[in-house]
Amino acid sequence: MPNTEKYDDLIIGSGIAGKFAAWTRDSRRKTVIVERGLLGGACPNVACLPSKNMIWSAKAISLARRGMEFGIKADSLSVDMAAVQRRKRTMVEDLRKIHLDHTKASSAELIYGVAQFVAPRTVEVELREGGTRTLYGDRVFLDLGSRAAIPETPGLRESKPMTHVEALDLDRLPRHLIVFGGGFVGLELSQAFRRFGSEVTVVQHGPQLAGSEDPDVGAALKELFADEGIEVLLNATPRRVEGHSGDRVRVFVDDGNSDRAIEGTDLLVAAGRKANTEDIGLERTGVELDDRGYIKVNDRLETTAENIWAMGDCAGSPQFTHVGYDDYSVVHANLNGGNRTTRGRLVPFCMFTDPELARIGRNEVEARRDGIEYRTAKLPMAEILRTRTISEPRGFLKVLVAKNSDEILGFTAFGFEASELMVAMQTSILGHLPYTVLRDAIITHPTMSEGLNQPLANVPAVK
Repeated sequence: MPNTEKYDDLIIGSGIAGKFAAWTRDSRRKTVIVERGLLGGACPNVACLPSKNMIWSAKAISLARRGMEFGIKADSLSVDMAAVQRRKRTMVEDLRKIHLDHTKASSAELIYGVAQFVAPRTVEVELREGGTRTLYGDRVFLDLGSRAAIPETPGLRESKPMTHVEALDLDRLPRHLIVFGGGFVGLELSQAFRRFGSEVTVVQHGPQLAGSEDPDVGAALKELFADEGIEVLLNATPRRVEGHSGDRVRVFVDDGNSDRAIEGTDLLVAAGRKANTEDIGLERTGVELDDRGYIKVNDRLETTAENIWAMGDCAGSPQFTHVGYDDYSVVHANLNGGNRTTRGRLVPFCMFTDPELARIGRNEVEARRDGIEYRTAKLPMAEILRTRTISEPRGFLKVLVAKNSDEILGFTAFGFEASELMVAMQTSILGHLPYTVLRDAIITHPTMSEGLNQPLANVPAVK
């Protein structure tokens, strides 16, 4: 193909996996990274970090409203969404500079534009500043990411709903926010906007919030939301939408018993994600997709085409930044003589509601599904004395231990600093330590980690 520029490594997308592939490559390899949007991908720009920044602002506001509980007198309290956004945008701008500096230091070439495959390992890039370039890579790495899915509910697209991207950039406060979805994104943002001052209604199609978790988790989240004045509709299916988000919307919902119309001003869709694999010309590369539109890969993240790898969301990996980084680590290690795979990965996650929900390993639903017998022990957070000192007693810890051995199968925490508590359990599982090691450990008092002793001490004996 005439005027084709040849590279050793061609990277499409600069999310966590793509950027590290560029930053840590062999400097002798001529490398180009093509980014159609924002350098660094979604996490630092429009997803993980901006959302946690705003969630922390909402936490500060919540604590301020509880001021008298801590002996703080405040005559008045109001929320300035423009100031909330300024703090978030300052952080994002700092992160963007860091990404740009790292990319420049790596000497990888950065091209802003939309890539489309025109032949195996060859893309034509429509440049952001105009014109096109044709690039070929001896090796190609796909880090295409994913985007919020918009259900085919009549009238929904026409209403111009927000996804997390638009919601995280609001300088105003919605009067009444209707949220489609009771998963990570929907729950985190629902609570944050409620704390900023919006009325919030969550429409969840399933029987509980956080549908993949144990029923006691779903119930605890629903109780939390009720206490904060968030309306939750379970087993509710949106039938049609009227109006325009940002002005006035009406959502008609079937809750299994009757149809109901919900009036609001703004609509946020948080109903899952879709891989960015369309309209990129993958059919010209030999790269195959699965029936959900994700790229087919083996456990070394090799695609069905020679010398093309896929990493992160587009490869069907669990949709967390830390998993995208591990995908990069697997590919990078194998290209440098290693032998790593994605088999048997122990993937932790945390939902940053307040309090947090964190889990590592199996929960009860998964253990029963897989036919694994287990013992379980549960501890209310209020029994961890640290929670009394900070007035954060909500939630519980739960541990699963194998029925006939001391193997830790899983750990769920819903409570203050749950994400930090999870790491000790993760380390124990990875190190194949019997649960008795943590049970018998001397842990500093009064800390949250001290709470790990107590449920483990209550694990039922082997019968």
